[in-house]
Amino acid sequence: MKKTGYISLDDLQVMYDQGEIDTVVMAFTDMQGRLVGKRVAARHFLENISHHGAECCNYLLTVDVENNTIQGYALSSWDTGYGDMVMVPDMATMRMTPWLPGSVMVTTDLESTSHEAIPQSPRSILKAQIARLEAMGFRAFVGTELEFILFDETYRGAFKKGYRKLKPSTDYNVDYDLLASTRVEPLLRDIRNHMDAAGMYCEGVKGECNLGQQEIA
Repeated sequence: MKKTGYISLDDLQVMYDQGEIDTVVMAFTDMQGRLVGKRVAARHFLENISHHGAECCNYLLTVDVENNTIQGYALSSWDTGYGDMVMVPDMATMRMTPWLPGSVMVTTDLESTSHEAIPQSPRSILKAQIARLEAMGFRAFVGTELEFILFDETYRGAFKKGYRKLKPSTDYNVDYDLLASTRVEPLLRDIRNHMDAAGMYCEGVKGECNLGQQEIA
């Protein structure tokens, strides 16, 4: 299978020198499954951050779904002070983000300022589970089946409505219905092509049974 989307640090240097890339998105997964982090200048990433990482606040692993800080965590609280942790870029994950012109994204590991891994971070937990699996003689292979509901509404419009009474993009069961899903094909095509260009191999897409539901595998 041909690998697409991923670039090396040397590739980034060339693309920066040629004026193609100016921003690096440094990301990690929080406890809610969201990507959080910061955008940094590509030049600063190449000259500095790629060698020692970038700081962020450790409260990011102790918030609720609305990003409010929650008390009672040993990692971060008002009592212990909201200190820093370090986002260490995993260069093997650096990839193009075709939906963000001039940008690439890199997934980061989280460490304390004394360079110890943050065991509570989702990525640390996943790496520990993979290590346990390999110790038993197994290797994980993962294929995603992404299910989502598409609405005839903007994100900000949905927020103003409290995410209630939203109009689904389909009016009936469109499971495997090519004709019905054609109406939203421009969006689905963009998603498929952007996924592939970002290194996420896409098998295909189809309508699903619930109103507005689509599936990408």
